[in-house]
Amino acid sequence: MPRIRVTPRLSIDPSELVESFIHASGPGGQNVNKVATAVQLRFDVACSPSLPEAVRRRLAALCGRRLGQDGFVTLVARRHRTQDRNRQDARARLIELLREAATPPAPRVATRPTKASRERRIAAKDARGTVKQNRRRPDPE
Repeated sequence: MPRIRVTPRLSIDPSELVESFIHASGPGGQNVNKVATAVQLRFDVACSPSLPEAVRRRLAALCGRRLGQDGFVTLVARRHRTQDRNRQDARARLIELLREAATPPAPRVATRPTKASRERRIAAKDARGTVKQNRRRPDPE
């Protein structure tokens, strides 16, 4: 089976994906009760030989609660009525996550505040100080 292309430089082997089919919840009548159309897709982030270390770290940060203690990312797709469409949906969502993790964050460029913004900040602080000063009790004379 061909590798799943994520970016021009990153691809994963389909054998790294673990798919299981479960009963979907919600409306659908007899079809939902009889047929296991929902797909639970699991991908081992911690032990995948396809992922560079930097992508692995960014993916772990992106996944949040979808990443379990065992190092697997779990995605559940149950939007569609058929197994095949749900399988495609789950894979597309995983590929989107991997693409996002493969893109390194843009480096932050330090900038200096403009003179006008510094003056506005000082003016706002002065105005706030005046408001607080007016709340005080008058001096007894």
